Amino acid sequence: MAGEPLSQRWLTYTHALLLSGRQWRRLANATTEAHGVSEAKALPLVLIGRLGGEPRQNTLAEAVGIEGPSLVRLLDQLETAGLVMRREDPTDRRAKVLSLTDTGRSVVAGIEADLDGLRKAVFSKVSASDLEASLRVFQAIQDHLGGPSEPGMARDRIAHGEAAE
Repeated sequence: MAGEPLSQRWLTYTHALLLSGRQWRRLANATTEAHGVSEAKALPLVLIGRLGGEPRQNTLAEAVGIEGPSLVRLLDQLETAGLVMRREDPTDRRAKVLSLTDTGRSVVAGIEADLDGLRKAVFSKVSASDLEASLRVFQAIQDHLGGPSEPGMARDRIAHGEAAE
C-alpha cells in the first residue's frame, strides 16, 4: 500500500470509509431497534441525553445535522412515544427546550450501554494512536467539506466530552 500512488490510496480509503460506515450503521441500528427506537429517532433521542440539561430544538437540529422541520416531525413521534418532553424556553418563549422523560432516560441509558459495548468490541484491536490519527483525518475532511458536518457549538460539546460518549 505504501508504494501505491496517492490517488489510489484516496480511492482505497474512501471505499473503506463507505463500507465501514455502512457496517457500523447496520450494527448501531440493530442496537437501537432492540430498544424499540427506529434509526431516524435514535440520534435525536441519544443526543438530547448527551447534550445534557434542556437543549433548545435548534441546538439539537445542529447536532443531528438536519433542518428544523424534519426534527420537529421526529420530536413529535418521540413525544408521542413518551420519551421526550418539549416546553417553552423560560428565557425566550419563541424557542422550545427539550428533556428526556423518565422512560426516555431509561431507554437512552440502555442504548448507550449497548453502544459502548459495541464500540469496545469493534475498536478492541485499534490502538489509541491509530484512533487519534483517524480522528485527525476525519476532522481534516470535515474542515474541507464544511456543511452539516462542520463543527458547531453542539457538536463541539458532544465531541469534547461535555456530553460525549
